[in-house]
Amino acid sequence: MCEINETLFVETADAMAKTGLLAAGYNHINLDDCWSLKERNDTGELWWNITIFPKGMPWLGDYLHKKGFQFGIYTNSGNMSCGWYPGSQDHEELDAKTFESWGVDYLKVDGCHLDLQKGRSYYEEFEYRYKLWHEVLTTKLKKPFIFSQSAPAYFSPNFHLDLNNTDWYRTMEYVRKNGELARHSDDIKVYGNNPGNHFEPGGHWESMMNNYIMEVRLSRYQSCGFYNDPDFLIVDWPDLSMDEKKTHFALWSSFSAPLILSAWIPDLTKEDIEYLTNKDIIDVDQDALCEQATLVSQSESIDILTKNLANGDRLLTILNKGNGTEKASVPIEYLGIDGDAKYTAKDLWTGKSSSVSKEIHVTLRTHQTAIYRISSKKKLNPIPTGQIFNTFSLNCLSADSSVTFEPCVGEDNQIFTVSKKGLVSPLAYENRCLAVSGTKVSLDRCDEKKKSQQWSYGVSGNLVTAAKGLCVTESANGRAVVKACGREANDQVVALPGGVALNK
Repeated sequence: MCEINETLFVETADAMAKTGLLAAGYNHINLDDCWSLKERNDTGELWWNITIFPKGMPWLGDYLHKKGFQFGIYTNSGNMSCGWYPGSQDHEELDAKTFESWGVDYLKVDGCHLDLQKGRSYYEEFEYRYKLWHEVLTTKLKKPFIFSQSAPAYFSPNFHLDLNNTDWYRTMEYVRKNGELARHSDDIKVYGNNPGNHFEPGGHWESMMNNYIMEVRLSRYQSCGFYNDPDFLIVDWPDLSMDEKKTHFALWSSFSAPLILSAWIPDLTKEDIEYLTNKDIIDVDQDALCEQATLVSQSESIDILTKNLANGDRLLTILNKGNGTEKASVPIEYLGIDGDAKYTAKDLWTGKSSSVSKEIHVTLRTHQTAIYRISSKKKLNPIPTGQIFNTFSLNCLSADSSVTFEPCVGEDNQIFTVSKKGLVSPLAYENRCLAVSGTKVSLDRCDEKKKSQQWSYGVSGNLVTAAKGLCVTESANGRAVVKACGREANDQVVALPGGVALNK
C-alpha cells in the first residue's frame, strides 16, 4: 500500500539479487501508488516525495539498472490516483517524458477518478485515455515502456455491477492492441488496507480463486506480445499454506501470466525462494508459444487444465480447490492425444519422470496443485480438447440426448475436441458432432462436408455455424440454440479449448 520509501526498494533489489530471484528472471522492480508529492511542481510535472525518496527517482532508477533490474513506476489515467495522488489525465505526454528522463522501463496506468470529457461515456473515456497512452508511448519516446493497463478491471464482473460483461470484453479487445499486459479484474487481496499496513487475515485464498476464475474466461485474448494479468503473487501472506502459495505459482505459470511478486523479499523463507525459482515451472510460464492453459474439465473439487508447449510437449495442471484430500484420474485422451500410446510425465515439482499410459493418477491435499510436462518420442499432434463454457454464466456445454448448458461436473459429455475442419465432438459419443438443426444445436453423425457441422471461433468469443452464420446461444431454459450474433452478448460468449485456430 502506501507504506513505501527509498530504503525499502533498495533492500528489495539487494535481496532479489542475493537470493537468486534476479537470476531466475524476476528482473523488474515496480513502484505502485503513493510515491509522488500531493501536488505537481511549478512546471506542472509529477515529482517524487523527497521525504520518502530523498535521493530521487533518477537515482533509484540508476541503482536498479546497475543491479540488473528494469525500473517500473505507476500513474493513473484519471486526474487523481487511487490513493489520491496526482493523476495523469491531460498530462499524458508530459508525464511519459518525465518518466523517460528518470530511466523508467515499465509503466502501470491505473483507472481511478476519470473525469468524463466531451460527451464521452464512462466506457468511451477509458478507451480514449488508454489508446492515447499507447500513442504517446509509441510515438513520443525514444523507446516505448512496457505498458501495463488496468482498464479491463474497471469493467469486470465483480466491479461493474450492471450484470453485463459486454464492456469488459470490448475493453479486452482494445487493450490487447495497446500494450504488453492488462489487469483484467479485481485487485488480489493485499496484505493490509489500513493505517500502518497491518495484516488482515482471511480471504486471500478466496481472492486468488476469484482472479483464477476471471482469468480462465479470457484465454482467447492472449497471444505472444500480450498477456492477461491476474495480478500479483501474494508470496508471504501468513494465512496461506505452502500448498496454496505453490498452487498460486503453478496456476499463474500455467497461464503464462506475468509473475509479479508482492512480498517483503528480505524475509522470504528458503522454501519460498525454492518454489519461486523452480526452473521447470518458470519455463512453462515463459514458454515461447505464450499460450494460456485452458480448462479441460471442472468438478466440485478438481479442475484440469492443459496447453501446448513450444517443444511439442503438453502441459497438465490439476488443481484441488476442495477442502479435503482428493484423488483424481486423468485419462490421457483429455490432453487431446492418443489415449492408447505411452508417454513420459515429468512432475515439475520434483523433477522426477515416470512412464504413463491410459491415465495419470494423483492424490492431492486440499488446495494443492500437480503440474506435469507430458512428452513422447513421437510427435504428439494434439487436438484441442476441453470444456466449452459460457463465460458469463460459467455453465458448460453438455451433450446428451439434447445439447444444453449445465453446471460443470467434469464428465465426458462436457469435454469436446475441435478438429481443423471446425467439427466439435464430445468425448462421450464416438463419431458424433455438434450440428445445427433448425434453431437448435444437436448431435449428428460426423460429416466434415456438412456446413451444419462446421464451426468457427474468434476473439469475439462467438461460436459461429458455417451453415447460417448464427451464434451458439445459451437460452433461458439452458438449451443450446443458434441466434443472430450480438456484440459480445452474455448468452453468446463462450470459451473454447486452447489451440483452436482463431478466426480473428
